[in-house]
Amino acid sequence: MTVNNILIVGVGGQGTILASRVLAAVIVQAGYEVKVSEIHGMAQRGGSVVTQVRWGERVFSPLVPLGAAGVVLAFEKLEALRWLPWLRPGGQMLVNDQRIDPMPVLTGAAVYPEDALARLSAAGAAVTLCDGYALALRAGNAKAVNMVLLGLLSRHLEFPLSAWESALRRTAPEKYLAVNLAAFALGRD
Repeated sequence: MTVNNILIVGVGGQGTILASRVLAAVIVQAGYEVKVSEIHGMAQRGGSVVTQVRWGERVFSPLVPLGAAGVVLAFEKLEALRWLPWLRPGGQMLVNDQRIDPMPVLTGAAVYPEDALARLSAAGAAVTLCDGYALALRAGNAKAVNMVLLGLLSRHLEFPLSAWESALRRTAPEKYLAVNLAAFALGRD
């Protein structure tokens, strides 16, 4: 019995939770059992946020085991590096090329790793880099980075485009639907 695992990681305010809800809606629509676990940390202060999404015919736990994620969808480069140990060998690391300094970096207690992307590649991760911010701006709203990245993720999963669009229409706020659909399309392309 195969269980599929995805981590969606970022920092507070990036829309990782909405992205995971859209993904879960797509999976349910496809007829699978899905379990979702959200860990917010100090999200309101720009802290780490991780959502673990697991699906299959039968799923018993919402937690992705270390080294078992087929995809890590990272909304920020340092978060990609932080969650790299959860990626399985041969998995996909989809990374937004954005830097958001965490509190220890802002206070001078730590240094942001300038070589985060090189470290991902050196670890053997199959990295796909995306400038989600630029594409979100093209779609009409800088906050639509999450939908750009969801579009990128959709290219790596075997769910039909119609399922993604249907889930977006049911999940995303109505007043932002056009921008979210446009951002999703840009990420998918």
